[in-house]
Amino acid sequence: MEVFRASAFTADRPWGALDIANMGGVTVRLHWTDQPYKWHVNDGEEVFAVLDGRVEMRYRDSGVEHRTVLGTGDVFYAAIGTEHVAHPIGEARILVVEREGSI
Repeated sequence: MEVFRASAFTADRPWGALDIANMGGVTVRLHWTDQPYKWHVNDGEEVFAVLDGRVEMRYRDSGVEHRTVLGTGDVFYAAIGTEHVAHPIGEARILVVEREGSI
């Protein structure tokens, strides 16, 4: 048993992560960031839950870019092939569940 205090977690670089679990090839990681990530497509599904802060999630559907702001408690699901990028608004802490080795 282990308790993780997400609100107290910081990293030494944007998108630094604390590995919480690997469940048969599916990872659960806590990220801290104050900088955007990069446009990418995961090789599997991804669940992205904002635990603290706000994040503007940008994603492309049929070549059209969409944007939505996620607040604390909001969850974004990226299906296989969803091109997306996260832009934090200030500092944010995010729980990411995805296939091991995804970018």
